[in-house]
Amino acid sequence: MTRRHDTTNQQTTSPAARYAAFRQRQRQDAGAAARFARTLPFDLDEFQIKANRALEDGKNVLVAAPTGAGKTVVADFAVYLAQERNVKAFYTTPIKALSNQKYHDLVDLYGPDKVGLLTGDTSINSEADIVVMTTEVLRNMLYERSTTLDALHYVILDEVHYLADRFRGPVWEEVIIHLPRRVHIVALSATVSNVEDFSQWISSVRGETELVVSERRPVPLEQHVIVQKDERTEPEIIDLYRRDGDGAQTTKLNPQLADRLDQFDRLAARRRGADKPHGGGRGRERGGKGRAARNDQNRKPERYTPRRWAVVDELNYLDMLPGIYFIFSRNGCDQAVEQCINAGLELTTEQEVKRIRHIVDEMVEGQMSSEDLKALGFARFRFALEKGFASHHAGMIALFRQIVERLFEEGLVKMVFATETLALGINMPARCVVVEKLEKYDGTGHVALTPGEFTQLTGRAGRRGIDTIGHAIVVDHHGFVPATAAALSSKRVYPLHSSFRATFNMAVNLLNASDYETSRVTLDHSFAQWEANASAWQLESRMDTLRQAIEGYEKAFACDHGDFRDFMSLRMRLSDLEKTERNRLKHTVFRSDQERSDAFRDLDRRIGELRAKDREHPCRECPDLQQHLKWGHRWVREMRELGRVQDRYDSRTGSVARQFDRICDVLDTLGYLERSGEKDYTLTAHGQLLRRLYSEQDVVLAQAILTGALDLLPPAGLAAVLSGLVYEARRGGGGEPRYYPGTVHGPIAVAAGELKAIRAQVNALCEDHGLDSLPDVDFGILDIMYEWADGDDLASVLHGTELTGGDFVRNAKRLADMLQQISVAGEYLGKNGESLARRAKQAVEMVNRGVVAYSGVD
Repeated sequence: MTRRHDTTNQQTTSPAARYAAFRQRQRQDAGAAARFARTLPFDLDEFQIKANRALEDGKNVLVAAPTGAGKTVVADFAVYLAQERNVKAFYTTPIKALSNQKYHDLVDLYGPDKVGLLTGDTSINSEADIVVMTTEVLRNMLYERSTTLDALHYVILDEVHYLADRFRGPVWEEVIIHLPRRVHIVALSATVSNVEDFSQWISSVRGETELVVSERRPVPLEQHVIVQKDERTEPEIIDLYRRDGDGAQTTKLNPQLADRLDQFDRLAARRRGADKPHGGGRGRERGGKGRAARNDQNRKPERYTPRRWAVVDELNYLDMLPGIYFIFSRNGCDQAVEQCINAGLELTTEQEVKRIRHIVDEMVEGQMSSEDLKALGFARFRFALEKGFASHHAGMIALFRQIVERLFEEGLVKMVFATETLALGINMPARCVVVEKLEKYDGTGHVALTPGEFTQLTGRAGRRGIDTIGHAIVVDHHGFVPATAAALSSKRVYPLHSSFRATFNMAVNLLNASDYETSRVTLDHSFAQWEANASAWQLESRMDTLRQAIEGYEKAFACDHGDFRDFMSLRMRLSDLEKTERNRLKHTVFRSDQERSDAFRDLDRRIGELRAKDREHPCRECPDLQQHLKWGHRWVREMRELGRVQDRYDSRTGSVARQFDRICDVLDTLGYLERSGEKDYTLTAHGQLLRRLYSEQDVVLAQAILTGALDLLPPAGLAAVLSGLVYEARRGGGGEPRYYPGTVHGPIAVAAGELKAIRAQVNALCEDHGLDSLPDVDFGILDIMYEWADGDDLASVLHGTELTGGDFVRNAKRLADMLQQISVAGEYLGKNGESLARRAKQAVEMVNRGVVAYSGVD
């Protein structure tokens, strides 16, 4: 059959075309992409071949494919190509854990001399030909015009869909916009529904871009629901979808699942009926319990929810492990581990236990003191690992998370209870993924999972080359209905929306490199503005329709006695004054009755003048006045509508640049910019300082430095006070420490008060200029950071607090990064800059020690 197809092809293709195709195949077989493919122990998929060829041809490449499909093969080819052509390649990731993982992968491939690593707290071989880094590091290098960029030709942007992240997403757009034109980018993304728009935007900024999309999962995914009748029976795994004659899941809901849930609902109703107290007391019970009782009767009876340990036990029995069990709560993950221990679950063999002990001892040795390990609950952590299960969440220190990742990858830990942060990039494929609930707490309330989030979570199920099928399992829970799970699992893609916005630091860095108008044009190139402009076309169409209608009405009311358009415009202004303006004055608060009287008197004067013009207008003499007014009223209606649509259009087009304008006004007021001519700004010395401060609270920090608020603080006190600019309590929090070191009248408390006042002043200025409010200053860990910087051990500083080891380390690393920025900005720090830089450097060393200094890189 294949030969017959080829023969037909030859008959319909000219000899010249066949020869050209033959020569092209020869060139491709001799090219870098083909040489790279021959180094791999597996055959490449079609989408990988297409992307690699496009990259070799000098194009930018955007690859959108499901988790586990092999997108990183294209990134690996970019590194291979850079090595062949003797140029540099940067591999950027959104989080340090991913950077560390990729660094080790590339070192294994190319050797430690060829590969470097740059994260916020680690610098290894930074001038290497291949450098792995977090995206923020590359952004900072671009603004500093680092010479390291001179030989750069390839940049991989891993997890590029992260640009939708509200807090860190804008960095990806800054990098894409500011990279030199000679640099080719390889952007790796999850499958998103508007990937064509994203690709077109990259093309508009970077030049020709090849979009390569693969919707195919390398391992098929089946959807299930796990239910349980009661605590005396075993859980059951039931297919979410009906199967066809070949045994494959279809897209139709499984009626057996609905029947089973209905059966359990009836059992729950009978159970509740049996649990009700007997006796028929009339009326409301004493103590006001009658209403509660009636509410309880109206509430739908709850099915039994499978216990976490029972779910794990059933999956182990069915040989569906290793698995990842997503629980949207750190405490929930830790509790799940305890529940499995208490239930007596053991998922490992004696040989596996020995191997686990060896790996854990090897990874922990020399990394931290026995006191720190005790404070972090290491013994219990290790005991759970030996049983085959573990937690994985941001509340754990990096070393513990890396131990879990290593043991899971080696198949020694069988079940990991994780929060959704695990879904981001880290290489931990599993046979099954369990989702405990189809909703999560987002910091303000419980919200439903989106199809995109569900896809990211379940995308880890199915290990390429190991499993023939991956399993996504939803646990039956309060309010669960199969249709909800079906809606989430059937929509395999979600839209990618920009979170880009101009910031104070971005503004001064742009103005340092180019003039005001060029900076505005640069911001107009953002994906955020691209999206806004794309959505504005409907408004443009509406405005065109309205203008045509207005033009038609103007022809209809054309008057020989005068300008009827002028006549109707006059009447519009008169109506606005008589209705809108008078109503506004009625609701205005005046300082005195006299001021109020004057305002109304001025309004009456203006209305009188317009009425006089209306009476004297020549169009009043027209015999067809009433007919013209009929068209004129329609003209007024459409003119008002055009004004409203125009306002909406203007708010979308150029919206990013307008925010930049407002930021520049604030910076001008505060003295970070000064006007240069009519339409330009130059940076002052203060502006040069702000350029070097990368923080969500950049202006507040700069103001604190320049006003001398930090001048009297010793190194430990400096660290304590500045913790208020990096810490954000997970659940609000009061923003106050347990105590202020040195009493409430000491220099630390005074400096903290000044920092609050500075934030309030800057925030008021931002709000006056129509900008978003700044984050609050939060001193919730001020005393903890002071004690740590002052030399106390981890057990002491965490004693009596709710702060986890992971949260403490993360905040301490962010604080050390801020202190480091200050320590190297000496010449821009003002009159006491030398002293402040010295104290900041000391504070970095005092904070960045022990468990905080651990980088996870050997």
